[in-house]
Amino acid sequence: MAPATLTGITWNHTRGYLPLVATAQRFGELHPEEVEIIWQKRSLQEFADQPIELLAEHFDLLVIDHPFAGRAAALPVLLPLDQYLPVEFLADQAANSVGISHASYFYGGHQWALAIDAATPVSSYRPDLLERYDLMVPETWAELLALARRGFVTLPAIPVDSLMNFYMLCLGLGGKLFTHAEQVVDQEMGRAALEQLRELVALCDPACFERNPIRTYEAMVSRDDLVYCPFAYGYVNYTRHEYTRTPLHFGGLVTLGGQRLRSTLGGTGLAISARCSNIDAAVAYAQFVAGAECQTGMYLAQGGQPGYRTAWTDPHANASCGNFFQQTLPTLDQAYLRPRYNGYIPFQDHAGPVVHAYLRDGGKPSHALDQINQLYRESHRQ
Repeated sequence: MAPATLTGITWNHTRGYLPLVATAQRFGELHPEEVEIIWQKRSLQEFADQPIELLAEHFDLLVIDHPFAGRAAALPVLLPLDQYLPVEFLADQAANSVGISHASYFYGGHQWALAIDAATPVSSYRPDLLERYDLMVPETWAELLALARRGFVTLPAIPVDSLMNFYMLCLGLGGKLFTHAEQVVDQEMGRAALEQLRELVALCDPACFERNPIRTYEAMVSRDDLVYCPFAYGYVNYTRHEYTRTPLHFGGLVTLGGQRLRSTLGGTGLAISARCSNIDAAVAYAQFVAGAECQTGMYLAQGGQPGYRTAWTDPHANASCGNFFQQTLPTLDQAYLRPRYNGYIPFQDHAGPVVHAYLRDGGKPSHALDQINQLYRESHRQ
């Protein structure tokens, strides 16, 4: 009897694709008579935008972003994993989460995915260029602006990243996000955050408006004028000599008003479609991939950025990547969790371009904020 075939969809980068191909291959070798797993990939933008209900119609395994948890709870498209996985396994996942990565997929009383990957915006720089230009890594927002005025700073500023950075600046200024039914943030805080973010972005190459984190890192490792990135979703791959000839070093965020900035949690989770053709095999594979042995071993070795905490604190893992995990873990532990209600994703999709347009073209920050708040109110009526 031929083994069952499961299909999966992930995102198109070494970090998102190769670890899953490797784990699928190994899982198939361990269960040769039972299952074959075939992974496909989509672009990073499609990963952020494509509705999970469409993906769940065509794939058994889905790599998803945690803001989709509310959508999953509202529609019967994903399996509630707490009903299929051992209590002890889920308790171990929670106890060994990187920040709130595991909890970010729990919504409406159910666990909709396992946090196989953890990320948040962190800083990065080229140590060889710091030495060449006799520069210091900035510690404060004022020092960051000073470095940007000299042309050495870059950052991702496509719509979704601009929105995430807006959240970060709101929090840094003391604002509280999404606590009011009518507005995302206090008007004064929101305007100030937009103005401060625009001041920084205006000092950077306009190409930033077309770059996501991956393209930002590719620019940094291929050029000799982009020294420092203050915040972009971290990618451990770019620390390794076997991946790039000019590795990056990663660290925490600058301070603003004496307080360390908090960025917006990312990462990915492994979910199972409710229409899965072989639920038992899919659950067993999910447990295999998210488990401690795989996360700290094969998943990490194949270019992954694990969601399991032990991989981030392991000395051998850190030795292989310039202490990426050790240097950025405090930032992940403090990361801000986005809303996950059903309707948030359309809000994010439409609010990002509003922030992006303001940062690129200017205008009145109050007008941009009014648009954001209108989109927020509309998102609760969906």
